[in-house]
This record gives sequence, C-alpha cells and structure tokens, in this order.
Amino acid sequence: MAVKTITIDIEAYNLLASEKMAKESFSKVIKRRLKPVHTADNLLRNLDKIMLSDSTLDKTEELIRARKESMANSPVIEKE
Repeated sequence: MAVKTITIDIEAYNLLASEKMAKESFSKVIKRRLKPVHTADNLLRNLDKIMLSDSTLDKTEELIRARKESMANSPVIEKE
C-alpha cells in the first residue's frame, strides 16, 4: 500500500489522537471520521444528479408490467 507523509500542527495531532481507539491507525481514524455520510438529506440534495430519464422510467414500468403478467416470459433488459 502506498503511503503519504503529511505535516499537522500539535493541536491537530492532539485532536486526531483523541479520536484514536486502541490499536487503530491514524489512517483508520481519518477514514472513519471523514467518510461520506449516506443520509436521506444527502439523497434529497443530490436528486437532480441521479434522476432517471423519462424514457428509462417508461421502460422500467413496461418491464414491471410484463413481469407481472408472466414471470417466465420476462423480457430481456437491453443496454442503450
């Protein structure tokens, strides 16, 4: 695994050290404390970035209807 050396002041070091659990590396502390939080609020704020097109939604509804009619004859989903 590649490593990178960083310089932090004593106050930052003490804050980081205070978050450290037994046998936990500073890298793990940073990852644990700074990883993105997946919440409903984050989802709502980013909805415009993940909205599906109307054609995709229409195809999805079409597939759902077809599967309700016959699970054995469900259409194959094709990539666009």
